[in-house]
Amino acid sequence: MLDALQQSGMNVDDLGKGSSSSESESSPSESSGAVSDGGEGSGGGSRSRGDMPFGDIPFVGGFGRRRARRDSSGGGSGDEPPNVEFSSSLGDRMAEWSKRTLTIAVIVAIIILLAAYWWFHPPISINSMDTWMFVTIFILAPCFLFFSGKSRRYKKGGGKIEPSPSKAKTFKILSFVPVLILVFALIGWVASLDLFPGNAKKYANVLQTETQTFAEDIQEVNYSQIPVIDRDSAILLGNREMGTIPDYVSQFEISNLYSQINYKEKPVRVSPLGYADLFKWFTNRGEGIPAYSLVDMTTQDAEIVRLGEGNGMKYTASEPLARNIDRYVQLKYPFFIFDEKSFEIDDNGHPWWICPVRKYTIGLFGGETVSRVVMCDACTGECTELSVEDVPQWVDRVYPAELLVRQYNWSGRYKNGWFNSWLGQSGVVQTTPGSDGLLGYNYIAKDDDVWVYTGVTSATSDSSIVGFVLVNQRTAESHYYAVAGATEASAMDSAEGQVQNLRYVSTFPLLINVANQPTYFMALKDAAGLVKKFAMIDIQRYQNVAVGDTVAECQKSYQTLLATNGALKADDVATSETYGETSGKIRTMTQAVIDGNTHVYVTLEGDDGIYDFTLPALIGIVTYREGDQIGFSYIENSPTNTVSDITAGTGADVEVVVAEPESEDEAGTAGDAADAGMAYREDPPSQSSASS
Repeated sequence: MLDALQQSGMNVDDLGKGSSSSESESSPSESSGAVSDGGEGSGGGSRSRGDMPFGDIPFVGGFGRRRARRDSSGGGSGDEPPNVEFSSSLGDRMAEWSKRTLTIAVIVAIIILLAAYWWFHPPISINSMDTWMFVTIFILAPCFLFFSGKSRRYKKGGGKIEPSPSKAKTFKILSFVPVLILVFALIGWVASLDLFPGNAKKYANVLQTETQTFAEDIQEVNYSQIPVIDRDSAILLGNREMGTIPDYVSQFEISNLYSQINYKEKPVRVSPLGYADLFKWFTNRGEGIPAYSLVDMTTQDAEIVRLGEGNGMKYTASEPLARNIDRYVQLKYPFFIFDEKSFEIDDNGHPWWICPVRKYTIGLFGGETVSRVVMCDACTGECTELSVEDVPQWVDRVYPAELLVRQYNWSGRYKNGWFNSWLGQSGVVQTTPGSDGLLGYNYIAKDDDVWVYTGVTSATSDSSIVGFVLVNQRTAESHYYAVAGATEASAMDSAEGQVQNLRYVSTFPLLINVANQPTYFMALKDAAGLVKKFAMIDIQRYQNVAVGDTVAECQKSYQTLLATNGALKADDVATSETYGETSGKIRTMTQAVIDGNTHVYVTLEGDDGIYDFTLPALIGIVTYREGDQIGFSYIENSPTNTVSDITAGTGADVEVVVAEPESEDEAGTAGDAADAGMAYREDPPSQSSASS
């Protein structure tokens, strides 16, 4: 009986001491000092159950068990509760395991560890935070609990374990090993911080950026290559096209990945189909996923591209088990730390997964970049490992966009040192935020590559930019262009203001070159997410906004606007189909003020067109009268043609003369005329003088 009580955790060392033989032969409840209803303890003290400190709760073994101790005389005080001790930590209980139990526990732990590694598949690398979390939870924490529990057990002894100071010391030393490993990780993290001596310069040099001239480096826009919709619109178009394939609708759905790439020199977004649910995966996994979605970003055409018979994609993100692309590639290359994967197609339309490999250049976790690339065939699972320099030309997304933006922010912030980044902030710049407060960037096609575009603003993040940066997603080549103007968010607000009655929402702008003018281009979408109009905004003068129902119409309006404001000369648009020249005798001249600008509308004899001369850009028109001969160049538009320049010829050499006022009244009249953008003359010119 004593052995059974001892194994249950009860202290029986003093049982029977100081008691008579009759007391030793009494019932177990009495010999242990337990109290029954109205009964007496062996020490002679009387206590009812209601006087127990824990009421009717029985404490028998396990967690929260109670150990009742009796004094050496066997007498317990009825006024003092028994000495209650609760069981120690999980580590102490682990230390009590027998060798057999410990062996079984280790085997089970290894099986759980392997299963957890297969499921979570963290990289085996000291540079991975995921790895440190995994090791801490599944290895370091259990080892610390076990070793510290063993140390306490051998120090105090108990049960079948005899006190052993040497073993207690050994296990105590072993318990410090997991702690030291975590301290090493902590030191590596501190060494990665930007404030660590010398790190600011390292962060500033992760991305090398060259300064370029906008008009020389960026060619004039080719509207057959400009993406007119964003990712959200591409998702809508792709999902609608899915409805045209009834045999796929019930089995598959389109992933929201939609990577933007260049395909046959056109910007497109591609995304694989995925299994609709777990049962659909089970019934279709043999053939794999049979198609992917492709959306043309210029024409807004969407299609579901079917793969050949037996060529379905078996390695995708919707696979739950071994062929899941993340798990498959990570387990195949266990020592690589993979960054964001992208789905792409080669020049033949064959699907691939592009998996960039991270590299940390500062401390354990800082200075992230891409060192290598693993290309995985989505159909066969065949993988090819390449250096960044050896990646094929058709691959567009090696460096994730957010990584490139983060690298440029490092250089913009730390190029003059860490203290300057916080205190003086001399020369500190950063990329412009998006409208949602996140990173603001977009993609443009250039040299058959995809480039990340974002504006660059001051450290205070005001509503203006000091320039913008383009970074190649395949090579990380970075170009900076110094152009002062409005931020993307300001441009979006300006474009939405042009159609505020329609409540259209602007997409994040693209950067394009229109007649050597840096220009924001964006789509305007309705509440359903459909593109309804397009807008172009002069970056340097963002009040110049042109809106059109089509890209061609928007371009025509924008060029007209630039010519109207004197930002565009006739020579800059000479290759445009909207450009023309004419001359003739003035039939009518009418003046009007529109949106605060003075316009002179002219018609010519024998010509049905109406020509708009905007002041003060074309101030020379005030020297002409009806019946005068005139020649000019213009941009064709509707309902009026915008004149861009009065050509050299009849009436072009007339000098604008401003007479000196002889009185204060005349001075006031002249000043009013000047404020209105009109030249002032005391006498109107005669026809002969105007024609000379």
